[in-house]
Amino acid sequence: MAQTTTGAGAPHPVTGLHGAGDAGTTTVGVGGAAESTDMVLNIGPQHPSTHGVLRLRLVLDGERISRAEPVVGYMHRGAEKLFEARDYRQIIVLANRHDWLSAFSNELGVVLAVERMLGMEVPERAVWLRTLLAELNRALNHLMFLGSYPLELGGITPMFYAFTEREDLQHVMEELSGGRMHYMFNRVGGLKEDLPAGWTGRARDAVAGVRGRLGRFDDLVLGNEVFRSRTRGVGVLDPAVARSYGVSGPIARASGVDFDLRRDEPYLAYGELGDVLRVAVRSEGDCLARFEVLLEQTRNALELADACLDRLAELPPGPVNQRLPKVLKAPEGATYAWTENPLGLNGYYLVSKGEKTPHRLKLRSASFNNIQALVDLLPGTLVADMVAILGSFFFVVGDIDK
Repeated sequence: MAQTTTGAGAPHPVTGLHGAGDAGTTTVGVGGAAESTDMVLNIGPQHPSTHGVLRLRLVLDGERISRAEPVVGYMHRGAEKLFEARDYRQIIVLANRHDWLSAFSNELGVVLAVERMLGMEVPERAVWLRTLLAELNRALNHLMFLGSYPLELGGITPMFYAFTEREDLQHVMEELSGGRMHYMFNRVGGLKEDLPAGWTGRARDAVAGVRGRLGRFDDLVLGNEVFRSRTRGVGVLDPAVARSYGVSGPIARASGVDFDLRRDEPYLAYGELGDVLRVAVRSEGDCLARFEVLLEQTRNALELADACLDRLAELPPGPVNQRLPKVLKAPEGATYAWTENPLGLNGYYLVSKGEKTPHRLKLRSASFNNIQALVDLLPGTLVADMVAILGSFFFVVGDIDK
């Protein structure tokens, strides 16, 4: 019996795929009759559908996926080890980079952990400002995926609209912090500095403008029958599977896992925003439900931002940070601080030996857990639906390869 293997660089006789990412086997039996066997297909690590250097190792039975394995680590930068060699001020600049679409929220978790170790109270004005900026950052994150997900399914126009809205919000974030992506605006004890003159008015205008135009996504995307046919009933994530893998954020809530730290374990000013905060939940668990949750959360993030701006207008002028010693040392001990980041639960487990650098700072990133659920979700689905499912998991590769 002879065996033919289609390897790197040669197009597969069935799929026509070729290149370093594609490999499969065909067994030729007696009399030249072909006996089909499973084919191993590598998607990535350099592939348009993988949002960067993620590799999916798929085993196919015809057009159906029988096994799936996410292979991560291609852009691993050793962030947790680098944390141990930086002092508590320097860690912030590293922490805001693993999910580069949620930089402010990443910073926030670090400073909350250190402040908890120090037993430090943050000025009220800083608390409300942090809440405002966290929600603006949430809207920025979600708008990226509201535009890029339809693009992966063949619709280019929503991406242009999404970036138009993002620019309006990024202008006010950049004016405040000086950065477009990596804000470096959080500090242990508060924020870098107070607001520029007239900033709240410009922020209100930006929020109102984006909110008024979000209907484009209802009409252009959710109202598109091609989009709905590619996403409805596709990639259904069972809530039990979501819980077993620690899936969180919009993906978990689209499967009926009704958990949101902002409501269930309030931090910052969320405890006072219960009448504005709405947790978007769906029961379908498919690609369409995940997109709907993301869009609803974007609207609510803008409403929360407005509520924070209203509260800031009522507060008297005051400090936005605490005065810190020249050498900042956290007392010996350990703590865990987690936040509801745009993509899900983000946590920092801080262990201190009383030095100016942490003994250990373990990062629990949302995308790392979320992407593992593909092991259970992809088997049984069609190759044609794989890109739709993968895109609906709204991940950032740096958040996986921390």
